[in-house]
Amino acid sequence: MKNLILVFSLILTSIAVGQEAPTNMSLQEAIDYALENNRTAKNAALDIEAAIKQKWETTATGLPQLNAAVDYQNALKRNVFVFGDQVIQVGSKHTLTGTATLSQLLFDGSYLVGLQSAKVYLEISKNAKTKTDLEVRKAVINAYGNVLLAEESVAILERNISVLEKNLNDITKIFENGLEEEESVEQLKITLSSVKSNLNNTTRLKDLAYQMLNLTIGKPINDATVLTEDLDALALQNIKLELLDTDNSIENNIDYKIAQNDKTSKELLVKLEKSKALPSLSAFINGGYTGNRESFNFTNTNEKWYGSSIFGVSLNVPIFSSGMRSAATQRAKINLEKADINLTETEQMLNLQIESAKSDYQFAIEDYQNKKENLTLAERIETKNQTKFFEGIGSSFELRQAQTQLYTAQQELLQTMLDVITKKAELETLLNTTN
Repeated sequence: MKNLILVFSLILTSIAVGQEAPTNMSLQEAIDYALENNRTAKNAALDIEAAIKQKWETTATGLPQLNAAVDYQNALKRNVFVFGDQVIQVGSKHTLTGTATLSQLLFDGSYLVGLQSAKVYLEISKNAKTKTDLEVRKAVINAYGNVLLAEESVAILERNISVLEKNLNDITKIFENGLEEEESVEQLKITLSSVKSNLNNTTRLKDLAYQMLNLTIGKPINDATVLTEDLDALALQNIKLELLDTDNSIENNIDYKIAQNDKTSKELLVKLEKSKALPSLSAFINGGYTGNRESFNFTNTNEKWYGSSIFGVSLNVPIFSSGMRSAATQRAKINLEKADINLTETEQMLNLQIESAKSDYQFAIEDYQNKKENLTLAERIETKNQTKFFEGIGSSFELRQAQTQLYTAQQELLQTMLDVITKKAELETLLNTTN
């Protein structure tokens, strides 16, 4: 018996350990988690690290470079000189040479442009990370809101089903006593069946919404996540009318900054093509030792080593390229002109998008207030029709119409709550503000 209890306890312990505790998350906690764990955000952070390494790689090409080399030669058959009847072998059987070369770039226009380009590339990577973070934040808000919407929808549908089942039970008893027509029972059955079907579908959508949220924030999709926010309260928190009066600061928009980066990079490409017509100058110093042996005994300290050293300067002057450099420069200037046009187009489009986003956000707030009032009216109408129906002065058709209107008003209000949250996130993304 004791062994049986022990085994049972071990089983319960293993089950408890195997079940991971659900993670409680507010909206802000979900956003913070996603910025650390979302796969796209992590890749954008790695791109910045790669850009930093690229910048140093470019810088290092203009710094002193030290290289060493060791060469070994075995004269399988040596050259000879013939003097009459005398044959003289030339060179040694074994030759070992060790050299070290220190080189330094003194001037190269392409290198100077490369240093500027590396800084711009790093800035591009940082802006790309900012854009990714803004998009991830917006995606988390949408995913989080969809989960809350599904949760609220399930709760409302379950309450509606509870009321309908009670109504159906009451009207069935009245019908069985001969005081109501069978059509009234059938009407309620139709309504109840429709609501149950919606509940089943919404429950499945809720599971998918949780999986999408987990995927968005960077968790395994089947992990247990508990949301601590309330949809109605979150919608109220996201009503910020002062946001509608915010200046359209295009300079703060990340897409505008990226377009500026593109123009700057095209300007550097023009400089790069022009720099290819400039001379380049480099210097080096070389030193080494050579050992010649008739047998492989280079570790013998009694044998001689012969040293050598060379210093040199190299000047490369481009003279004539048959118009190749000129054509490359003109092509770079054309691309710069296109980038300037794109920057102007981006500025105009962003002004339009911000105004449109403000309009959508304002409408979402107004629609939320309107749908809230509509729900109150729909609830009154449904209550009145239900009272009239059970008092025998209202038809089942009128009751079903009132119930359908109520259910529509409930879902429309939930959707406007989500719209307030998501439209604010869209506007904040365009303004590059998350306050």
